[in-house]
Amino acid sequence: MMAAAETDSKGLFSLYPYHVSEELGFILPEPLEELPPYYQPWMDITWQLPELVHSHKLRAHINKMPLLSSSFLKKHKELRLARLALGMMTMGYVWQEGEDNPAEILPRNLSVPYWEVSQRLGLPPILTHNDVVLANWKKKDPEGPFDLENLELLFNFPGGDGGQGFFIVNLLVELAAAPALRSIPTVINGVRCGDTEAVARALEDIGQSIQDMTDTFKLIQMHADPLFFYGVLRIYLSGWRDNPCMPKGLIYEGVQTEPMQYSGGSAAQSSLLHCFDELLGVKHDEKSGAFLTRMRGYMLPAHRQLIQDISLQPSLRSFVQQHPSEQLNQAFHLCVTKLLALRNYHITAVSRFVTVPAAHARRLRNQRQGLEGELINRAPIALEEKGTSGSNIMIFLKTVRDQTKDAFLPETSMNLI
Repeated sequence: MMAAAETDSKGLFSLYPYHVSEELGFILPEPLEELPPYYQPWMDITWQLPELVHSHKLRAHINKMPLLSSSFLKKHKELRLARLALGMMTMGYVWQEGEDNPAEILPRNLSVPYWEVSQRLGLPPILTHNDVVLANWKKKDPEGPFDLENLELLFNFPGGDGGQGFFIVNLLVELAAAPALRSIPTVINGVRCGDTEAVARALEDIGQSIQDMTDTFKLIQMHADPLFFYGVLRIYLSGWRDNPCMPKGLIYEGVQTEPMQYSGGSAAQSSLLHCFDELLGVKHDEKSGAFLTRMRGYMLPAHRQLIQDISLQPSLRSFVQQHPSEQLNQAFHLCVTKLLALRNYHITAVSRFVTVPAAHARRLRNQRQGLEGELINRAPIALEEKGTSGSNIMIFLKTVRDQTKDAFLPETSMNLI
């Protein structure tokens, strides 16, 4: 088993060392639903989080919560569930009163164990894509399929089931990428030994998988409500870096006396597109590249290392250019085309879920209307033009989309419509 895990120039490149599931990709397989009984106070509050936020009682409950030691958490899945619960509580605590009165201090009975658990996992103490998407799911029927009808979240934010569709579609996009991740070692090993046919076949599989990701992503149109996402859910994914509501950041009591700043959850924290970019040779400019690199700090260290190690392999793009194989050239072109289409759809989705509701909210405020817009009027104003991670989201997405076009080989880039 260990021989297959070698990733140096002599051994085969393998996903084994990076904690990537053959079937589920970066998704945490079968997350735990319960922690040891000692941690029941955490679980009880997190299960009630939507109701406690709605009644403005979450902060009071957390303030009375006992300070529990994280030392009884021994297994990886226990740490992931604890981190998810502590992260959900943290976002609810900070944003319980909306953007007008965010908490400036996280109490030590929450901040200290959250810091400790996060340190053990190599993650920052804020809710990330890794938590709320990859580790926040269960099957209704354990023997049933991994699909929209049979999946539900372990923990919800305020708004009842309104956030289920949004997070579960994102989870299914990650699932759709699993075949592409499985094919990456085949590409790398094929490039190393000069096997153009193996590389071409693996690239065809990757291209199909990226197409499946886009098709799955489109389910969000039917299973998530843009007004709910913008008006209710979005603030609980917002961080305290590059956020005008919290210019100084958040003090983690008992951890550090100075405020700390962390970005909120973002699709840029998914390891998928980072892997594809490194494999296909997509290069980003200084600004967007710096943001994407910073987002890698919000991934599990093993997944971060996979992206880094893919970047250190012999160049696939150069390999394709050096080998006069029509099948290889077309397969590479297919992958870049599908990646470009995925990024184009992401722009469409962000327009539908952020840009259009933001414009609608501004109109209602200007007209001083509050009836039909009651839901959207609760939306935070400070991040209207930004993503939950604090980036100027449309400028960033369009820049990254345009940089993807540059990965086309010179003779094929001329054929772009």
